[in-house]
Amino acid sequence: MEPTRDYPLFGGAFSATLPPGAIDVSDLRPVPDNQEVFCHRVTDQSLIVELLELQAQVRGEAAARYHFEDVGGVQEARAVQVEAVQPLLLENLALRGCCQEAWVLSGKQQVAKENHQVAKVVTLHQALLRLPQYQTDLLLTFNQPPPDNRSSLGPENLSPPPWSLGDFEQLVTSLTLHDPNIFGPQ
Repeated sequence: MEPTRDYPLFGGAFSATLPPGAIDVSDLRPVPDNQEVFCHRVTDQSLIVELLELQAQVRGEAAARYHFEDVGGVQEARAVQVEAVQPLLLENLALRGCCQEAWVLSGKQQVAKENHQVAKVVTLHQALLRLPQYQTDLLLTFNQPPPDNRSSLGPENLSPPPWSLGDFEQLVTSLTLHDPNIFGPQ
């Protein structure tokens, strides 16, 4: 299966390359207007693109950590652990013209899914693209829960393989702004 190129996001204001087998969660359930959420066809992996208010009080690596911990709070994580934070080279981004700084963070959060008591350790990879001229922090998240033993990903199964960090990197670097009016009057 091939990735889906130039997939429209936020009503066409953005586009990006999605990994093979990505399902638009808004076709399954309501999704907040500031989010685009995609799930893998077989695994519990998900990709989220969020338009958030710029958190001007935090800069650099601290901004990436702020958003990671904020996501942990929203998901009522029992534990959050940052494993690595690195700057993202702006020249690799399609958004390099309007992105002032970019960070990539990897970490783990211990979260329980809805209606479940047992918490699982989920690996999260996040990219934070800061767009101060639009008062926006763009947060992209790749959720990688532990593999589910029920899914069979053998060669006889025609399901797409689990997504990789390379798939997430392609999403991040291909994200393109087409209509700045999504941010409101400037």
